[in-house]
Amino acid sequence: MRRPSRLALVPLAVLAVAAATCAAASGSESRATQVDRPDVVFMTSDCAASNFLCPAFARAVKRTGARARIVSPDGREDLVGTLSLLARQGHDLVMVDFTFVDALAETAPRFPRTRFGLVDAPLGIVDGAPANVAAVVTRPNEASYLAGWLAARLERSRRGPDVVGVVGGEAIPPVQDFVIGFRAGARVGSPGVRVLTGYANDFTDPARCAAIARRQIARGAGTVFDVAGGCGPGTLAAAKAAGVWAIGVDEDRFRLGPHILTSVVKRYDREMALLIRGAPVGRTTVLGLRRGGSELGRISPRVPVRVLTELSAVRRRIVTGAIDVPGITLPRP
Repeated sequence: MRRPSRLALVPLAVLAVAAATCAAASGSESRATQVDRPDVVFMTSDCAASNFLCPAFARAVKRTGARARIVSPDGREDLVGTLSLLARQGHDLVMVDFTFVDALAETAPRFPRTRFGLVDAPLGIVDGAPANVAAVVTRPNEASYLAGWLAARLERSRRGPDVVGVVGGEAIPPVQDFVIGFRAGARVGSPGVRVLTGYANDFTDPARCAAIARRQIARGAGTVFDVAGGCGPGTLAAAKAAGVWAIGVDEDRFRLGPHILTSVVKRYDREMALLIRGAPVGRTTVLGLRRGGSELGRISPRVPVRVLTELSAVRRRIVTGAIDVPGITLPRP
């Protein structure tokens, strides 16, 4: 097995800053205080490569006061070997992102006394669904429903047919959860709306998403929804150039300009904080609107107050269960 890189063995600077208050007083810190701070390691891809989970992990660490570090294996490493080494080190939690499910499936049963955490993926996708793995998933379909409703509701005030668009990275379940929720909300916001859906088959090239977004705008879309990771900035840029609305994804994109209608935000930090604090093992905990896992970001001040009031009412109906928002079916253990 290759040793993890030097970068992987050192806590990220941002994590060190998050724990600075505790570290400064380490000479006088009691043993009891140390015990109260969970010892967590997170295996994920290189944070220097724009890994969106790294800032979320830093926020979760700050919120929980955990002692934490990140390990980022390179492509040549034996992932099972690396994860096994972490399991032997006696951490309170060994957490992995959804790209390491195969290594987790092989490693977790070998270390039944180690508590593992799976970020943003259901336990059902881990072969054997090990009983010592806690999984937390944020469902974006409810927040996407709100975004779709808002986009379609605003279409009713424009001339011509009501049309909105979605530009996805690939037609895979995590993306489809956004798309299904958005489409359902749009069809309630404007029953006659057309929802154009296109996939770039790419999560890194903004030019591909921009091309799809431009085609949707040419077909009348007054709003385009980005669900494509690093490809998504192309969708947002195309909307800005055409003078139509754009909806961001994962993070609040409000700062990008007045063309941003809102964003569907996934709170990965809340997933991770829940895992650190002790999400139940052997099952999947699902976060949605009610538990603050997904939500809308800031909404453009150009949206009329009456529409915001209607949107708040729709949100309440989702939270209370009066509206059952469709989405992908999570695999069960």
